[in-house]
Amino acid sequence: MRRFLLFVLLFLILAGCSSTRSTQGFSINSRLHFINEYDVPFNFSYLKTSVGGLSGIDYDKKNDLYYLISDDRSAFNPARFYTAKIKISADKIDSVYFTGINFLTDATGSFYPSSKQNPSRTPDPEAIRFNPSKNQVTWTSEGERTVKSKENAVIENPAIYITSLTGDLIDSFSLPPNLYMHETEKGPRQNGVLEGMTFADNYKWLFVNVEEPLYEDGPRAGLTDASAFIRLYKFDAITKKNIAQYAYKLDPVARAAEPADAFKINGVPDILYAGRNKLFIIERSFSTGHANCTIKVFLAALDKATNILNNPSLSSNKNFTPVQKRLILNMDDLGIFTDNIEGVTFGPQLSNGHQSLIFVSDNNFSKEQRTQFLLFEIVPR
Repeated sequence: MRRFLLFVLLFLILAGCSSTRSTQGFSINSRLHFINEYDVPFNFSYLKTSVGGLSGIDYDKKNDLYYLISDDRSAFNPARFYTAKIKISADKIDSVYFTGINFLTDATGSFYPSSKQNPSRTPDPEAIRFNPSKNQVTWTSEGERTVKSKENAVIENPAIYITSLTGDLIDSFSLPPNLYMHETEKGPRQNGVLEGMTFADNYKWLFVNVEEPLYEDGPRAGLTDASAFIRLYKFDAITKKNIAQYAYKLDPVARAAEPADAFKINGVPDILYAGRNKLFIIERSFSTGHANCTIKVFLAALDKATNILNNPSLSSNKNFTPVQKRLILNMDDLGIFTDNIEGVTFGPQLSNGHQSLIFVSDNNFSKEQRTQFLLFEIVPR
């Protein structure tokens, strides 16, 4: 089993310095090696903006440039994404320095408002991917579902936007009805919607995922259950239409909360195309009373999974086959502190020719958390 997992991991990483790169030669005995961590200081400021809430990352190999989106809901500064350079020296992250900032604009060409200004139009940016074939970026917003009463409810649908490299809105994807927000417990849960995204097959397809189960699909992940299913959505990147959906079973929450009835969660914050109809999937578990998150990395195969596009409720209609998944890595085993990991990308080859993989964490603009960049490499034995 161990040799199989190592084989799968190496295939995954060599498959994707970008989401279109073809598989190269590899050794079945190669392993994933954690290299180092680089933290951006809390309250770091770039061009008069607060750098934090980094929820998505993607790599432009040609220009050796990274795109990083902040989940600031225009509360500290207008909604935005950054460009940055990650300097790797002696095969370690030496520094991260920001090179540009791009404020996101709506259809009117205006910056998005904060929740205090207009809560029904405030975005919640989460994922970002660069498309070199179009020289554009695609990003997701989780939308909002806050229902205090019928008279005091904020309902905003999630969205998948395409923008220029300067943040100007170009187009958007058509969402299927089960991604619409509702005042009743139907559709997506609040803050558990479009967290991860990846292009596939030369930018022909776009995959996105909900972080937590839709209300119709059953309960959230618990401590012992194995019945929490999220949906992976496959879009035609040209027509921007949803053409398939797949069920993915979440692991249980990793730790009990303290106290026991406090907040806990396990969900999927990001995905990455692995080639050959497979996805690299991160599960992130957090429980109140524990500073670190449990970060697991899985390889999910879609080949045998049922297209559940026309299945309105996975809890009512259980006649489906979920995607197959295999555990690749549990970061708890590394002996390091892992914070709120939300983004992953394949980076450049290291000086020895090995492929790099970079994760980024969202510090939630809190001094109690970190903005981490975690660097890994594949090392042949």
